[in-house]
Amino acid sequence: MEKIIKAAVDRGASDLHIKAGDVFRARIDGRLVALTKQALTPEQTKAIALRLIHSEDVRQRIDKILDYDCSWGAAGIGRFRVNILRQRSSFMIVMRVIPFTIPTVESLRLPSVVTQLAEAERGMILVTGVTGSGKSSTLAAMVHNINATMHKHIVTLEQPIEFLHRDINSSITQREVGIDTDSFRDGLKAALRQDPDVVLIGEMRDAETIDTALKAAETGHLLMSTLHTPDAVTTIMRIIAMFPPEEQDVVRIRIAESLNAVVSQRLLPRKDGTGRVVAAEVMVVTPAIRDLILEARINEIRDFISDGREQYKMQTFDQHLVDLVNADVVSFEIAKAASSRPADFELEMKMLNSGPETSNGNHDNDDGIPGLVPTALTGSEQPRRGKKR
Repeated sequence: MEKIIKAAVDRGASDLHIKAGDVFRARIDGRLVALTKQALTPEQTKAIALRLIHSEDVRQRIDKILDYDCSWGAAGIGRFRVNILRQRSSFMIVMRVIPFTIPTVESLRLPSVVTQLAEAERGMILVTGVTGSGKSSTLAAMVHNINATMHKHIVTLEQPIEFLHRDINSSITQREVGIDTDSFRDGLKAALRQDPDVVLIGEMRDAETIDTALKAAETGHLLMSTLHTPDAVTTIMRIIAMFPPEEQDVVRIRIAESLNAVVSQRLLPRKDGTGRVVAAEVMVVTPAIRDLILEARINEIRDFISDGREQYKMQTFDQHLVDLVNADVVSFEIAKAASSRPADFELEMKMLNSGPETSNGNHDNDDGIPGLVPTALTGSEQPRRGKKR
C-alpha cells in the first residue's frame, strides 16, 4: 500500500481512491488515473482501512462504521486526510494529500490582496469553492502569514487537522474535532474563552455554528472559515438562507457588520498540461457593498466587485479568467467553461480582441477566440449598473 501511495504522491496526486472491486486510483491534475491493474477485494480494502485508523476503539467497531474521518501519515510518503465510507456494503477510502510544507500566498499564486485580508484585526473572512478547490491550502497560507509576521494567538478547529503549523511569531493552538473537542460548535464556543486573536473553523456546517462564528467576529476576533459555495454573492445568500425566515433580516444586518471579505476559488488545468492554477474571485466588503447587503440588494454586488478592481484590488472570476487567458496560462475553452457568465465572457473576449483595427483591416472578429489578447472594455461597452456609491 505504501509503495502505491508514494508513487501517486510522486506523480503529484491530490487524492487517492481505494475501493473494493476496483483498482487503486489517483486524481492527478484533476483527472482520475488508474495506478494498478488488479482490483481490490473487500477484505483487502477493510485491511487498509484498519491500518489507517489510529484509534483502537474505532478499530474494534470497524464493522459498524458508515462514515469516518481521520488523518494518517507515514515518513517519506506524506500526510493525508482520510475519509472511510461504506458503499454497496463494502469499504471505500478517499485520501486527500496534505503537503508537509505550509503553502504561502505567493506559492499558491493567489491575488496579493489575500495577504492584506489576513492582516485584519477583526471581522470574518470566508474562503469558498467546491470540494477540492484548494480552500484549506488558502486558509493555511493566511494562517502562515499571520504566524510569520504578527504576534497573535491563533486557534484552529479542524476535522481532521490538515496542515501542521509550528509556532513562529504567533502561538497556534490546533484542535481536532472528535478528538480534542466534541464538535465545531462546542470547540468554537470554548475558543472564545481561550484568549484568541484569530479563530479558524475548518467548515461552517450549520446555522448554530455560523451564529457563533458571527459572535466571534462581532466581539473583536478575526474569524476565518470555509463554505461550499461558488462565488461571493451565493455565499452571502446561502448564509442568510440557513436561518429561519423570521431571523433572516437580523442575520443580514450581522453579516453586513461583520463580513470583511469572501475569496472564492476554482482550480483549472493549465494550458501546457503541467498541473492546475487557481482562478479566484475576491470580494472586499466596502461601504458600498455593506449598504447593498443591508438593503437586500445582494444581486448587485457582482458589478461592484468588477468596478472595485483598481481601488480595492477586488476581482470577479471572469476578470481573473481574462488575465489567465491573456497570460497564456489557461485556454479560452477552459476559461469559458469555468466562467460565471459564459456568454458574456465570450462576448467580452471578442470585444477585447477586435480593437480599433484587426490585422485584415476589419473591425469584426467572428471566431478565432483562442489566443485573444484582452484589453479593457470601453465605457460604451460596459454593462449598465446600479447607482455608484
